[in-house]
Amino acid sequence: MSSYFTDLAQQYIDGEWRPGTGSWDIIDFNPYDGEKLASITIATVDEVDDAYRAAERAQKKWGATNAYARRAVFEKALAIIDEREAEISEVIIAELGGTRLKAAFELHLVREFLRESVQLALRPEGKIIPSPVDGKENRLYRVPVGVVGVISPFNFPFLLSVKSVAPALALGNGVVLKPHQNTPIVGGSLVAKIFEDAGLPGGLLNVVITDIAEIGDAFIEHPVPKVISFTGSDKVGRHVATVCAANFKRSVLELGGNSALVVLEDADIDYAVDAAVFSRFVHQGQVCMAANRVLVDRSIEAEFTEKFVAKVATLKTGDPSDPQTVIGPVINSSQADVLSSAVEQAIAEGATALLHGTTTDNLVEPSVLTGVPADSGLLQQEIFGPVVFLVPFDGEEEAVRIVNDTPYGLSGAVHTADIERGVNFAKQIDTGMFHVNDGTVHDEPLVPFGGEKHSGIGRLNGETTVDAFTTTKWISVQHGRSRFPF
Repeated sequence: MSSYFTDLAQQYIDGEWRPGTGSWDIIDFNPYDGEKLASITIATVDEVDDAYRAAERAQKKWGATNAYARRAVFEKALAIIDEREAEISEVIIAELGGTRLKAAFELHLVREFLRESVQLALRPEGKIIPSPVDGKENRLYRVPVGVVGVISPFNFPFLLSVKSVAPALALGNGVVLKPHQNTPIVGGSLVAKIFEDAGLPGGLLNVVITDIAEIGDAFIEHPVPKVISFTGSDKVGRHVATVCAANFKRSVLELGGNSALVVLEDADIDYAVDAAVFSRFVHQGQVCMAANRVLVDRSIEAEFTEKFVAKVATLKTGDPSDPQTVIGPVINSSQADVLSSAVEQAIAEGATALLHGTTTDNLVEPSVLTGVPADSGLLQQEIFGPVVFLVPFDGEEEAVRIVNDTPYGLSGAVHTADIERGVNFAKQIDTGMFHVNDGTVHDEPLVPFGGEKHSGIGRLNGETTVDAFTTTKWISVQHGRSRFPF
């Protein structure tokens, strides 16, 4: 077992590693074999306050630091990840149940977002705006918001913590990070350790490992943070947005999805099969952008279905440390039970299981279902695991209607031989992101990432990250003399 699980099983507050003072511990388990990885005494409301106050103090000097000097920290963090790649991969596999392929994928994206953060430190630009008043000069400055609170999820915790933490710091802010209880090391302590070793001044980044049962809304209600960046379910996201609004804070919400991958009658079927299998089953389907629904034109349904089911049947389920494993465990037994219940519900409603995977502990084998009734609630919700619904359609108009028939609007994809046909199809879908002739699971450092409807509010990446973690300040200069009416 990695020393990370012993050395980093603490809170990180004001540049110091220290135990929490709560009355109970979060137990960190390996979801594959149930091994106890770490025991972490939770942070209390007092420690949340300590963390935010530390970030507030440290941010003043950091925000005034030359952006080129800030950039050096991120360059060193990149070098540290390169040096420790093998060990970090093992930690991802152990704590998340992520496969080796998934660990490599997550590390690749973390590097890409850190590289962008290096540039982001130099990105904010001011403006001079014309004035109708003689002699007046209007200056617009981009300044840090001050302190950002980050709440990250369990599925891609390293990436989705870094994706907010790194740019917020690069833009001159302090940060307090609360990782998910199931991934406290990868999503929290590991991030703090890398930045500590990269030379980030103490107090700027703080990690509190805790639970709402202990702190309630203290993390989002606290008066110090001006922005809360949350990635998680739409149910919790709705609550975060409500509390933030009541406390005059901005919220950036990256929430769930119910994406569809659409295969039109002129698509390359073999390629579409490959894209659909990846889009549904990457990281056991525990991805907000995953293709819950695969829509296929009825004229090619039989051929696509046969090839799709055959490919899914080859996916190996098992030990995530085995390089041949494609599908490792889901995060916990509750999630495994939810997935098993969803499959049984679909069958009870009249669906046919073309593949009916078994569940052993947290290992959930793939299930492929067809004939789910159009009015089934299952087609409306996010299924966070290796279960997929095949849905036939007759013509593009019906496909558009089915894709949009969900409260979510995150990602999606369409496959067709005619690229412009695909683009026109994409324009009709109520999502923040849509891809032509590709999978549904994509994230790039420069492209705005986010959803519509219940899939979130706001965007991250590139210039939208600057918008998220800075604010605009107007300073006017009167070079002459203003004339006042009295």
